[in-house]
Amino acid sequence: MPFTPAVREQRFVLDTVARIADLAATDRFEAATPDLIDAVLEGAGQFAAGEWAPLNREGDTNGPKWTSEGVKMPAGYPQAYRDYVEGGWGTIGAPADFGGQGLPFVLASAVLETLGTANMGFALAPTLTVGAIEALLHHGTPEQQAAYLPHLATGEWTGTMNLTEPQAGSDVGALKSRAEPVGDGTFKISGTKIFISFGDHDMADNIVHLVLARTPGAPEGTRGISLFLVPKYRLDANGKPSAFNDVRVVSIEHKMGLHASPTCVLSFGDNGDCIGELIGPENGGMRAMFTMMNNARLNVGLQGVQVGEAATQKAVEFARERIQSARAGSPDKKPVAIIEHPDVRRMLMRMKAQTQAARALVYLASSMVDRVDTDDAAKDRLEILTPLAKAHATDLGNEVASLGIQVHGGMGFIEETGAAQFFRDARITPIYEGTNGIQAADLVGRKLGLSNGAAFNTLIADMRAEANDAALRTLINACEEVGRRLATADADDRLAASYPFLTMLSVAVCGWLMERQARDADANDDFCRMKRAVAAFYIEQIVPEALGLHAAASAPAASLYELSADLFAA
Repeated sequence: MPFTPAVREQRFVLDTVARIADLAATDRFEAATPDLIDAVLEGAGQFAAGEWAPLNREGDTNGPKWTSEGVKMPAGYPQAYRDYVEGGWGTIGAPADFGGQGLPFVLASAVLETLGTANMGFALAPTLTVGAIEALLHHGTPEQQAAYLPHLATGEWTGTMNLTEPQAGSDVGALKSRAEPVGDGTFKISGTKIFISFGDHDMADNIVHLVLARTPGAPEGTRGISLFLVPKYRLDANGKPSAFNDVRVVSIEHKMGLHASPTCVLSFGDNGDCIGELIGPENGGMRAMFTMMNNARLNVGLQGVQVGEAATQKAVEFARERIQSARAGSPDKKPVAIIEHPDVRRMLMRMKAQTQAARALVYLASSMVDRVDTDDAAKDRLEILTPLAKAHATDLGNEVASLGIQVHGGMGFIEETGAAQFFRDARITPIYEGTNGIQAADLVGRKLGLSNGAAFNTLIADMRAEANDAALRTLINACEEVGRRLATADADDRLAASYPFLTMLSVAVCGWLMERQARDADANDDFCRMKRAVAAFYIEQIVPEALGLHAAASAPAASLYELSADLFAA
C-alpha cells in the first residue's frame, strides 16, 4: 500500500489548533507565509513517500547490524539519510543563526510526523537530534554552539541522549558513569549506557552524545549529576571529525519493534581516552537534560500520531478491498467490502478520531514551544500539556494500531500484511522518555500546582469558554473537581488517581480541540464533511468514556493496597 501524506489534515490543524497565522504575524516567524507552509508540507510528503516509505519494510525485516567497525544500517538507509540532509529537511525549525531556517517548531513537527508515518524507526534519528539542538541552544557555551550546532541543524551530524544505565532504569539518580577532570576544562568519561537510540550508525560523519555522569565528590542522587558533550569523533583545529573518542558499541538490542532504529549499549572510556565537555554548570545536568527530554517527550507523543496515521491508512485500504459477507439486511445477499459493515466502520471511525485527536493535542503543545518567548502564559500551558501529549498520544497510537490489526482480522496477525509492525513499533512509546505513569505522576505532582494552580485553572477556563456540547462541559467540570481535590490530597492518593485523571484531562482537551475543528470545517467539501463527522463521533462516543473514569480518579489510594504482595501472587 502506498503511503499518503496527510497534508490537508496537517494544514487544517496548523491553522485551527496551532494558529500558525498568529505565529507568522510575529517578526520571529514572518518567513512562515501560507505559500511557504504549503510548500514545506507538500515537499516533505513527496520526499517521505518517495524515499523513506519504500524502506520501511526493509528496516523492519532486515534491520541494522552490529559489526566490529560499528553499526551498519540496512541497504538504502545511508543514501536516504543523505538525501534528507541535502534536502534541508532537518533545518526547518533549527535556529537561523546556526544554518537553520528558523521556522516554527510546530511546522517542523508536522514534517517529522510525515517522515515518521512513512518510516517510524528511521525517523528516530532526526527526533533525537532535535533534542540535542535544544539542549545546546539553552545550556551550551558559545564555543560549543559554534562547533556543533551548524552540523546538527542540517542533520549532517546526529545527536543522542544518554541517561539509562543497567542498574538504574528510570531512577536516573542511581547512575554510576564518571567524569574525571583532566585539568584543561575537559573530562575523561567512563561508564555504560543502555537503550541509546541511534547510538551508532553509518549515515553521518559524527554522532554527538549528551551523557549524564558524576564528577568526583558530587552529591548523591540527581543533585550530583552533570551533563557532558561527548562526540564519537573529536574535532580537529578546523572543526572536522578526526580522532576516535573511545566510545564503543557493545551491542544492539533485539527488540519487539522499531527494528530500523539501532538501540545501542554504549561503553565510554574503555581505554581511558573518552573526552567530554561540560554542558551547563557542574551538578546541573538534570536541568540541562530536561530541556532535551521535554522536547523528546513532545516528539514521542508525535510518534503516537505517526503510528496512528499509518495504521489507519492501512486499515482503511484493506477494508475497502476485502470482500466478505453480505451486509445485514441486504436484500441481494451479495458479499460486500468489509468497510460496509457497521462494526468495521465503528473501528475505522474510532481509529480516525483518536488519531486526529492525538494530532491536535500534540500540535497544540508544540505550538506553545513557539510562543514561550513572547507569551508568558505559553510556558505554563506547555508545561501542563507536555505530559498529556506524551502519554495520551502514545496510548492512542497503541489503541489505533491494535484496532488496525482487528480490522484485518486473521490477516492482521500475519507479518506479511504489515499491520502487526505498527503495533510492535508503537508499544515502546508509552515506555521511553519517561513512562506514561511517570507523566501522570508529573501532572499531579508538579503541574497541578504550577503558578499556584493558575496553569490548570486557565486551561479549564479556556476549554469551558469554547465548549458547546453538554457531555464535554460535564467532563471539563469533572476534571476541574478532581484536579482541585488532587492538588491538596496526600501523595499516595494523588498518585493512585494520576493515570485516570491524566486520561480524563487529555480527552477533555482533545474534545475541546475536535469541537473547534468541527466549527472551522464550515465548507461543504469531502474533507470538511469528514472533519465534522469525526468530531461528532469523538464527542458522542469517546468523551462519555472519559467520564467513566471519574470513579477511578476519585478512589482513595487505600483501595489499591487492600491486597498484600503475597495475595497478588496467590
